[in-house]
Amino acid sequence: MNSHGVVHFEIPANDPDKLSQFYSQLFGWQIQKMPMGPDMDYWMTMTVPVDEKNMPAQPGAINGGIFKRQSQQQQSINYVNVESIEQYVAKAKGLGAKVMMDKMPVPGMGYFAQLVDPEGNQFGVWQEDSTAASFGRPGAAAPGKV
Repeated sequence: MNSHGVVHFEIPANDPDKLSQFYSQLFGWQIQKMPMGPDMDYWMTMTVPVDEKNMPAQPGAINGGIFKRQSQQQQSINYVNVESIEQYVAKAKGLGAKVMMDKMPVPGMGYFAQLVDPEGNQFGVWQEDSTAASFGRPGAAAPGKV
Protein backbone atom coordinates (compact mmCIF):
# COMPACT_ATOMS: atom_id res chain seq x y z
CA MET A 1 0.00 0.00 0.00
CA ASN A 2 1.24 3.46 -0.90
CA SER A 3 1.73 5.89 1.98
CA HIS A 4 0.60 8.92 -0.09
CA GLY A 5 3.28 11.01 1.61
CA VAL A 6 4.72 14.25 0.29
CA VAL A 7 7.70 13.27 -1.89
CA HIS A 8 8.82 16.51 -3.57
CA PHE A 9 8.39 20.27 -3.35
CA GLU A 10 8.83 23.09 -5.84
CA ILE A 11 9.37 26.77 -5.14
CA PRO A 12 8.78 29.40 -7.86
CA ALA A 13 11.15 32.38 -7.89
CA ASN A 14 11.55 35.62 -9.79
CA ASP A 15 15.33 35.16 -9.42
CA PRO A 16 16.04 31.42 -8.91
CA ASP A 17 19.81 31.96 -8.53
CA LYS A 18 19.29 34.47 -5.72
CA LEU A 19 16.62 32.35 -4.01
CA SER A 20 18.87 29.27 -4.29
CA GLN A 21 21.61 31.19 -2.48
CA PHE A 22 19.10 32.21 0.22
CA TYR A 23 18.03 28.61 0.99
CA SER A 24 21.56 27.29 0.66
CA GLN A 25 22.86 29.83 3.17
CA LEU A 26 19.84 29.55 5.48
CA PHE A 27 19.55 25.75 5.72
CA GLY A 28 22.72 24.42 4.09
CA TRP A 29 20.74 22.85 1.24
CA GLN A 30 22.82 21.68 -1.73
CA ILE A 31 21.36 23.29 -4.84
CA GLN A 32 22.49 22.58 -8.39
CA LYS A 33 21.26 24.34 -11.53
CA MET A 34 20.27 21.90 -14.28
CA PRO A 35 19.33 22.85 -17.85
CA MET A 36 16.01 21.25 -18.79
CA GLY A 37 15.61 22.57 -22.33
CA PRO A 38 15.55 25.81 -24.29
CA ASP A 39 15.05 28.73 -21.88
CA MET A 40 14.22 26.32 -19.06
CA ASP A 41 16.44 25.65 -16.08
CA TYR A 42 15.65 23.81 -12.83
CA TRP A 43 17.55 24.11 -9.57
CA MET A 44 17.63 20.65 -7.95
CA THR A 45 17.37 21.20 -4.21
CA MET A 46 18.81 18.55 -1.90
CA THR A 47 17.71 18.99 1.69
CA VAL A 48 19.33 15.65 2.60
CA PRO A 49 21.78 13.27 0.84
CA VAL A 50 20.38 10.98 -1.87
CA ASP A 51 20.81 7.30 -2.70
CA GLU A 52 21.79 5.74 -6.04
CA LYS A 53 18.27 6.48 -7.42
CA ASN A 54 18.55 10.18 -6.40
CA MET A 55 15.91 9.59 -3.70
CA PRO A 56 16.37 10.99 -0.15
CA ALA A 57 18.58 8.64 1.85
CA GLN A 58 16.97 9.78 5.10
CA PRO A 59 13.52 8.26 5.86
CA GLY A 60 10.73 10.82 5.83
CA ALA A 61 12.84 13.53 4.18
CA ILE A 62 12.03 15.14 0.84
CA ASN A 63 14.05 17.05 -1.70
CA GLY A 64 12.74 19.46 -4.28
CA GLY A 65 13.45 22.17 -6.77
CA ILE A 66 13.39 25.86 -7.53
CA PHE A 67 12.27 27.20 -10.90
CA LYS A 68 11.70 30.47 -12.72
CA ARG A 69 8.28 31.88 -11.86
CA GLN A 70 6.01 32.03 -14.93
CA SER A 71 3.27 34.16 -13.32
CA GLN A 72 2.74 36.04 -10.06
CA GLN A 73 -0.03 33.56 -9.18
CA GLN A 74 2.38 30.62 -8.97
CA GLN A 75 2.72 29.15 -5.50
CA SER A 76 4.97 26.57 -3.90
CA ILE A 77 3.74 23.07 -4.69
CA ASN A 78 4.01 19.83 -2.73
CA TYR A 79 3.80 16.52 -4.62
CA VAL A 80 2.04 13.51 -3.10
CA ASN A 81 3.08 9.97 -4.03
CA VAL A 82 0.28 7.97 -5.74
CA GLU A 83 -0.08 4.60 -7.42
CA SER A 84 -1.68 5.98 -10.59
CA ILE A 85 -1.66 9.54 -11.94
CA GLU A 86 -4.77 8.81 -14.00
CA GLN A 87 -6.71 7.42 -11.05
CA TYR A 88 -5.88 10.27 -8.67
CA VAL A 89 -6.40 13.06 -11.22
CA ALA A 90 -9.86 11.62 -11.94
CA LYS A 91 -10.60 11.22 -8.23
CA ALA A 92 -9.44 14.79 -7.45
CA LYS A 93 -11.55 16.20 -10.31
CA GLY A 94 -14.56 14.28 -8.96
CA LEU A 95 -14.00 15.94 -5.59
CA GLY A 96 -13.89 19.43 -7.12
CA ALA A 97 -10.22 19.92 -8.07
CA LYS A 98 -9.14 21.50 -11.34
CA VAL A 99 -6.21 20.30 -13.46
CA MET A 100 -3.42 22.88 -13.98
CA MET A 101 -1.05 20.54 -15.84
CA ASP A 102 -1.94 17.10 -17.18
CA LYS A 103 0.31 14.06 -16.81
CA MET A 104 3.90 14.84 -17.78
CA PRO A 105 6.99 12.58 -17.72
CA VAL A 106 10.24 13.03 -15.87
CA PRO A 107 12.37 10.68 -18.00
CA GLY A 108 13.72 7.71 -16.07
CA MET A 109 11.96 8.75 -12.85
CA GLY A 110 8.17 8.92 -13.22
CA TYR A 111 5.17 11.11 -14.00
CA PHE A 112 3.49 14.10 -12.37
CA ALA A 113 0.38 16.23 -12.73
CA GLN A 114 -0.52 19.53 -11.05
CA LEU A 115 -3.95 20.41 -9.69
CA VAL A 116 -5.79 23.09 -7.72
CA ASP A 117 -7.96 21.98 -4.79
CA PRO A 118 -11.48 23.41 -4.22
CA GLU A 119 -9.99 26.18 -2.00
CA GLY A 120 -7.50 27.32 -4.67
CA ASN A 121 -4.37 25.61 -3.27
CA GLN A 122 -1.99 24.11 -5.81
CA PHE A 123 -0.67 20.57 -5.33
CA GLY A 124 0.81 17.81 -7.41
CA VAL A 125 0.66 14.05 -7.66
CA TRP A 126 3.70 11.91 -8.44
CA GLN A 127 3.92 8.35 -9.74
CA GLU A 128 7.33 6.72 -9.66
CA ASP A 129 8.13 4.84 -12.87
CA SER A 130 11.73 4.28 -13.99
CA THR A 131 10.49 3.50 -17.52
CA ALA A 132 9.05 7.01 -18.02
CA ALA A 133 10.30 8.56 -21.24
CA SER A 134 9.99 11.93 -22.91
CA PHE A 135 6.78 12.50 -24.83
CA GLY A 136 7.27 11.59 -28.47
CA ARG A 137 9.32 8.48 -27.66
CA PRO A 138 7.84 5.00 -28.11
CA GLY A 139 5.75 3.99 -25.11
CA ALA A 140 5.46 7.53 -23.76
CA ALA A 141 2.08 8.96 -22.84
CA ALA A 142 1.00 12.06 -24.69
CA PRO A 143 0.31 15.36 -22.88
CA GLY A 144 -3.28 15.66 -21.80
CA LYS A 145 -3.82 11.90 -21.77
CA VAL A 146 -4.47 11.30 -18.09
